[in-house]
Amino acid sequence: MIWDDILATVLRRGVRDGALDLTLADGSTRHFGPGGAPEVAVTLHDPDLPRKFLMRPDLAMGEAYMDGRLTLRDDDIRSLITFALRNVRGRKLPVPLPQLAALWAWAKSWAIWNRLGVAQRNVAHHYDISPELYGLFLGETKQYTCAYFRRPEMTLDEAQTAKMAHIGAKLLLKPGMRVLDIGCGFGTLALTLARDHGVHVTGITLSQVQLAEARQRAREAGLEGQVEFRLQDYRRVTERFDRVVSVGMMEHVGLPHLRTYFQKVADLMPEDGVALIHYIGRWSPPNTISPWFNKYIFPGAYCPTISQAMRVVEKTGLILSDLEVWRGHYERTLQEWLKRFDRNIDRVRQLQDDRFVRMWRYYLQSAELSFSEAYLVIHQLQLAKARGTVPMTRDYLYPARNS
Repeated sequence: MIWDDILATVLRRGVRDGALDLTLADGSTRHFGPGGAPEVAVTLHDPDLPRKFLMRPDLAMGEAYMDGRLTLRDDDIRSLITFALRNVRGRKLPVPLPQLAALWAWAKSWAIWNRLGVAQRNVAHHYDISPELYGLFLGETKQYTCAYFRRPEMTLDEAQTAKMAHIGAKLLLKPGMRVLDIGCGFGTLALTLARDHGVHVTGITLSQVQLAEARQRAREAGLEGQVEFRLQDYRRVTERFDRVVSVGMMEHVGLPHLRTYFQKVADLMPEDGVALIHYIGRWSPPNTISPWFNKYIFPGAYCPTISQAMRVVEKTGLILSDLEVWRGHYERTLQEWLKRFDRNIDRVRQLQDDRFVRMWRYYLQSAELSFSEAYLVIHQLQLAKARGTVPMTRDYLYPARNS
């Protein structure tokens, strides 16, 4: 078929790393690449897939794997995605295609208008599924964000605890302070800050499932007097808080709403307020997330570059008092999640169908490789309203080293 031949021509010219054995729907097999790792063997069971790959490769590959129309030797998703990322990375398009590609990416990023109702639907798409599912792979702390592996030998739960301690220190908390946790998830961070620092925490989420569990965990911990959880959009919050923390939520704001988000953070704090914003960012030039991720995993999500974030922070009057870039931590976190998911896969299959299982494994593996092979990192912005609120050095974060 003509699409088979066109795809073969594109692959023959484009594959510069690794080896691909591609078996088409007619049973013929073609070989591409110079050889060596990553080596991947792909079988296409749908004769229309070559055309779809040429039109929208990222979306077509993910959907075909989910549906079983694309199968892999040894079900080796890791090698397939690694192969794809390495052969796309650094490719230059002939002029004027780079300009057109940049314009298209800009248009897509500004098309993500997460209005109030849309934002809640987007959250429900991912988070309002079986609450047991998350417990099967997130670990005891049930935190769905990047862990902080301060030491290589740390377990996932130890690293998640280390992250919360690090964030608590950067917030410069004092007993009795009022803290807002934007995007509080299952409530672990809010409960930990309240217990360890004697603060009062209000956690807000748009997920009904997360809200119910967070409230239950507060009751079980005996912290209902110190922690309140609400189903509320950050744009609807009107009270003032001494501190604002947001971990893994800003990615869901959307580029058009970044100014609104940071302005709200500024407006909610007094002059001696401090905020800690932890989010997935990019070290590459600005771009949107993959179409497959946007459709199936995180609708409306956008991972800003530091330049995009700071462009709006600077207009709010907030001061960037500290910036950390975490490299390697989310890769390890996602590896641990996938191990736990696979270890509990029989139970997952009782909760979800096979298509969901394939989707989730593809998601966790491709997310890991988006950090290790592509352009994603974690940014932590510590923001203040006054110049002298945060100490001049980071010594306060590591008191044991200074004693």
